[in-house]
Amino acid sequence: MGFIASVLLALALCVDTLVVSTTCSIKSKMSYSRGLLLAVTFALFQGGFPLLGALIGSAFEHLIEAVDHWIAFGLLAVVGIKMILDGFKGDNDNVNFDVSRFWIICTLAVATSIDAFVVGIGFGLNNTLGQILLTVLIIAVVTFLTALLGVFLGKRNVPIPEKWTSVLAGVVLIGLGCHTLIEHGVFA
Repeated sequence: MGFIASVLLALALCVDTLVVSTTCSIKSKMSYSRGLLLAVTFALFQGGFPLLGALIGSAFEHLIEAVDHWIAFGLLAVVGIKMILDGFKGDNDNVNFDVSRFWIICTLAVATSIDAFVVGIGFGLNNTLGQILLTVLIIAVVTFLTALLGVFLGKRNVPIPEKWTSVLAGVVLIGLGCHTLIEHGVFA
């Protein structure tokens, strides 16, 4: 996976981070130090989950080498479609955004990182360890910066249009899945 694809993947995966960090900041009136803790926690989970997924994908790559690009495409497409559907559904009203407790921050970080784990399995099938580590680092850095942006926007009561950001992120993930098929010559 190249640098630009890694950045696009990171941006698509951290859309929910932007929405959740903004909402947390608006609803809880958190301090900037608590916002920094939230950003670090989200970045660690969002970077760690795809690393774990990629390691699992890499471990089984030799068993599914002939269809690994289809599996990567399928995982990206499923997560992308889910993000599109979630964007139109948009029900974050029942989520607990009380970030005064660290376990709630960790719970939110896990919830926003599950899709990254699934996507990690897919890119673990088609990439070297160096590419995986670079992509994971990019995901963590982009997530950290995005969470800080969300805290900043929330402190200024700027809402995020969750519907359209989720739809756009889903389209990007599906596009990356199609790109994987193109790289493997499926459409040639």
